[in-house]
Amino acid sequence: MSDPVLLEARPNGVVELILNRPEQGNALNESMIDAMADALRQAENIPSLRLLIIKSLGKHFSAGADLNWMQQARQLTQEQNVADARKLARLLQQIDVFAHPVLALVQGAAYGGALGIISCCDLVVASANSRFCFSEVRLGLIPATISPYVLRAMGQRQARRYLLTAEVITAPAAERLGLIHCTAAPAQSLNDAAAELIGSLLRNGPAAMSAAKHWLQQLAEQPITAELIERSAQRLAEVRVSDEAQQGLSAFLQQRPAAWEDDNA
Repeated sequence: MSDPVLLEARPNGVVELILNRPEQGNALNESMIDAMADALRQAENIPSLRLLIIKSLGKHFSAGADLNWMQQARQLTQEQNVADARKLARLLQQIDVFAHPVLALVQGAAYGGALGIISCCDLVVASANSRFCFSEVRLGLIPATISPYVLRAMGQRQARRYLLTAEVITAPAAERLGLIHCTAAPAQSLNDAAAELIGSLLRNGPAAMSAAKHWLQQLAEQPITAELIERSAQRLAEVRVSDEAQQGLSAFLQQRPAAWEDDNA
């Protein structure tokens, strides 16, 4: 049996986490969730990592939860059901707080729990034929663990519509709703569509991107107060004297590539 998830290092600090159940539409089950969590931990410990890409083999990004797996819940106790559901909840959080930029490349269907994964990623590029659906209510379920991230991505007003209707959302509509960031042209590959974004990320300071991501997570939903303004000033003061910031400033003033750009040449 092949591994449900692959972790492959590419040049320039790019690491790909690949869902590998194409015959099952990359549907999520316990083994895939465990494998994704383990792959994320492995990726976090790769010193050269600059960017994590989450993608899938086959026709679909992910058809959502494996229905056979969901049906087995009837055989579990309440405590076992909670522990089972907690695995997906923790996986989503693990993606959300991953220290480096995370880019999802989406083709075909992204249903149910797959939309939770997408909503946790920093950037999402989708193929022209991709489609999205919060399909849980159609199956008598609710999108409980993914909802916090979906609400943040698309806002409550739109979420109420699509999580209740289970309508299929096209790629252009998903872009308007904020679920994805850009859509590939009809004849364009996902890799080509994402190339400019990837190039932009690899031109930036690795530590700066990680610090910026962490800072934005701390700011989420916070009111702009005098205390927050003071914290922001202190945080900027800390970062701008770092080795990376000083190297970046010097490179800009001297009109030469920064050290991390040389590494990716």
